[in-house]
Amino acid sequence: MIRIAIANQKGGVGKTTTAINLATALAATGWRVLLVDFDPQGNASTGLGIDQSQRAKSSYELLRDDCTLTEAVIPTKVPRLDIVPATVDLSGSEIELIDVERRTHRLHNALAQDESRWDVCLIDCPPSLGLLTVNALVAANMMLVPLQCEFFALEGLSQLLTTIERVRARFNPNLSILGVALTMYDRRNRLSEQVAEDVRAVLGNVVFETVIPRNVRLSEAPSHGMPALIYDHRCPGSEAYIALARECIARLTKTAQAA
Repeated sequence: MIRIAIANQKGGVGKTTTAINLATALAATGWRVLLVDFDPQGNASTGLGIDQSQRAKSSYELLRDDCTLTEAVIPTKVPRLDIVPATVDLSGSEIELIDVERRTHRLHNALAQDESRWDVCLIDCPPSLGLLTVNALVAANMMLVPLQCEFFALEGLSQLLTTIERVRARFNPNLSILGVALTMYDRRNRLSEQVAEDVRAVLGNVVFETVIPRNVRLSEAPSHGMPALIYDHRCPGSEAYIALARECIARLTKTAQAA
């Protein structure tokens, strides 16, 4: 099972929107997909129509080793897409696990329980660089970074890249960057274009060709408990995530062939 952490310590950059819609697009191609909601806000769970009453077992219990991966998984309305939901209880896990041995490897160990059931696992990380995100980076083979096309984007990215290097050095030397996805791109705004140019100048081919536009339908879809690809598969946002999924598959295939 390929494990991809979707992370950026800055909030409001489109992590959860990317996680939901990329997972849906990959499932639509025939891949068996697991989405781990690892954000205490639980927005990925809500965005896929998982009610609070369905979250008796969640990523919190999984992290505490109070349940197995199989017990925590819930099928979604999207064929071939399963989810480990999240609850607000997850926010207390960093304090609860402070004295636990190998606390940075809890998610890695949990996902190792049943790797043959899915082709790919996406981990929707919280907007911070705390223990939860470190757990996700230790568990992951690769990382996908959503980057908002705004002024402070590059400043936050340098901090995130430093964290990745520290995780590689201490816990997970095999962690690689699948790519950086430019989000909330507004073609009418010169700043969006300038940020995109600057990011490509710094990171080169690490940046995906596909850019995710600002799109009302992307924002509306979660309130209906469904991915934008189902809510309105013809809107520009949905089409962009379909294109992003194609790029991800191409990069993953190239990596597998190289290995």
